Amino acid sequence: MKKQNVIPVEYTLLRRKRVKGDKIAKDVVYYVCGIILSLLFLFPLVYMLATSTKSESAYVADAGSLAMFLPDFANLGTMFNNYGKVFTDYGIWRYALNSFLYAAIVIVLNVLINGLAGYVMAKLRFPGKKLLSFMIIFLIVVPVETSIIPLYSIVKTMLGLKGVMSVAGVVLPAAISIFNIFLFIQFFEGIPKEYEEAARIDGASTMGIFFKIILPLSKPIIATVAVFCFIGVWNDYLWPTMILPYPGEGEWPLYPIQSALNTIQSIRGITTGEVMASLVVTSIPIFVIYVAAQKYIVQGFGSAGLKM
Repeated sequence: MKKQNVIPVEYTLLRRKRVKGDKIAKDVVYYVCGIILSLLFLFPLVYMLATSTKSESAYVADAGSLAMFLPDFANLGTMFNNYGKVFTDYGIWRYALNSFLYAAIVIVLNVLINGLAGYVMAKLRFPGKKLLSFMIIFLIVVPVETSIIPLYSIVKTMLGLKGVMSVAGVVLPAAISIFNIFLFIQFFEGIPKEYEEAARIDGASTMGIFFKIILPLSKPIIATVAVFCFIGVWNDYLWPTMILPYPGEGEWPLYPIQSALNTIQSIRGITTGEVMASLVVTSIPIFVIYVAAQKYIVQGFGSAGLKM
């Protein structure tokens, strides 16, 4: 019989310790690099939050030192004066309310219109479907800026939307998104067809299947589309500024919140702290909504956007 080579126990334990040590070293490097990168990205946000609590004199005094990244703890009673002035004197809450209203309308229209389009492309058969699918993929890579001038001509010249009706010119173009249609198509293709077959046996129509079966099963992709729509409307500046009329004396402004930022920053005598306070106000809703829907966004992309 051949003599078998026996590995000493000490050697096995030493090897395990070495592997464990290498893993710990890699984890330490990974987390240290992650923390450093996180701090680099967080520094502007910390600076913005800290400056929003300071008067102009305190901001100038702290400039160029580490105190510029710390709130004005020396004047706790006046830390939120900038926020009060932004809301009361500059009326940023009106613009924020406009953006919330526009976003709500755009989200509902996107889910209905783009969801129906995605359902038709994913589940139904009709002539020209392959050509239409190719056009959807092609239009995704076309920059949105290329359609601004033709869209402006349609809204202003052909439709003649003026005054309060200009709001429709802001909402309707945002109601259709090729990228959102693509996401819905990819997600709906992953829903088993047995659900639809069972519903048809029970006498459900195509629209009934969509609203009663497909949509309730599509919460991840609906949340993903809703977050994207909200961020798009909330951050939109160029198109609403082109379409909406400038508010007159005593009139309710129709501009969204990004237009308010440009207006506030152009006011004579405004302080740096007030500008930073307005930036904080515009950033909080996006942060809250993204954190609340993060789980659904990951699920939506995992089951839809990455299936090519």
